[in-house]
Amino acid sequence: MKPRLPAQLIPLAASAAVLVALYVGGCLSFHGFSSPRVIISLFGDNAFLGVVAVGATFVILSGGIDLSVGAVVALTTISVAVLLDHGWSPPAAIALVLAGGAAYGAFMGLLIHWFELPPFLITLGGMFLARGLGFIVHPESLGITHPFYGDTIGSLALPVAHVTTASGRLQTLTLPFTAQCLLAVVIIAAVAAKWTRFGRNVYAIGSSESSARLMGVPIGRTKVLVYTLAGFLSALGGVVATFYMQSGNPASFVGLELDAIAAVVIGGTLLRGGVGFIPGTLVGVLILGIIQTLINFKGDLNTWWTKIAIGGLLLVFIMLQQAISRRGAK
Repeated sequence: MKPRLPAQLIPLAASAAVLVALYVGGCLSFHGFSSPRVIISLFGDNAFLGVVAVGATFVILSGGIDLSVGAVVALTTISVAVLLDHGWSPPAAIALVLAGGAAYGAFMGLLIHWFELPPFLITLGGMFLARGLGFIVHPESLGITHPFYGDTIGSLALPVAHVTTASGRLQTLTLPFTAQCLLAVVIIAAVAAKWTRFGRNVYAIGSSESSARLMGVPIGRTKVLVYTLAGFLSALGGVVATFYMQSGNPASFVGLELDAIAAVVIGGTLLRGGVGFIPGTLVGVLILGIIQTLINFKGDLNTWWTKIAIGGLLLVFIMLQQAISRRGAK
């Protein structure tokens, strides 16, 4: 008798299969798609989304939701740009916005815990508040010209491959610092989710809050920590976005929270909580990125086809989750 794949691993396996199928399809359809440059770009271009999605994963694993992340990212980018424009050093500006993001998440977590209000409503209010604060900080886009962003960050790129160009010259491909940040966050978060008490508590609350309470899990403290972590990673995603865009904009990243939730669900985390894997979220982010890359290679398709493809995949994975949940209940 063949061993059966555990039910909780089926969405993750499906996500990995979709990612491989999309990549193979791209390689067969477009010349140059198999270049290492494409893979490196997938990580670099989607790094800020990946960092934010990791925070959203912990929230969804605990049975909650966070709609404020896109607005917090935008607030972070414009705050960093303004602080640098006023003469702050980059490390000081980055430290301040990271602390602010964590405090903002903790504030929402405390409201959810103290008043026992739905996370949807609290984080929806948090979204509007953060978006408005961004326009108060600075009403329009502001470029970042500090040498730290050009010279220092650029020098941190990691050589990963050598390729020969069409002219026969040998070129070194580097992993940008943004992609390094994403991989570091995924590794640290995966370890925290699987091998720490905090991670086990998050899974326990998401599986059954009443059972977790009977087992002595500190419900309130864990929930506050989850939203604190999500706020911190949203701010970190904003910092990574400033490295990528070299600017700040209070009107940017509208809908990023929905992309993050889509990446988490497509990556195999159940919306009801309690089941999911951090590496799966990375797979979900890469799927979103590779869909956009395929459309760019195609060239004659409207970019809105990205949203259509993501919506279709999201519906498929939600139905898959529902089927798994029903099978587990029997």
